[in-house]
Amino acid sequence: MKKTLLAEFTAREGAEDEVAQLIRDYAMKVREEEGNLAFDVYTRAADPRGYWIFEVYRDEDAFRAHLDAPYGAPFNAALAPLIEEDASVLTFLDPLTTHP
Repeated sequence: MKKTLLAEFTAREGAEDEVAQLIRDYAMKVREEEGNLAFDVYTRAADPRGYWIFEVYRDEDAFRAHLDAPYGAPFNAALAPLIEEDASVLTFLDPLTTHP
């Protein structure tokens, strides 16, 4: 079964450009992972410092491989002081409907 989640965080004032560059670079790496099916980064229309990242992995094993990727910990360490939350807030999702 696919592993789907929404990661949310808010860039601190003044850190917007640095956060945007970090997440762009990270997204390129995650999208190359064999088990990644989607890594779509959005900012909130009403508050562009707010980020929503929609992630889909082939299955639990692919998600675990993502967590173990060597670039994940350095990304999170660089991001942590630049966001308002202690870390990205993760919400795991279950499908109600799917595309045909």
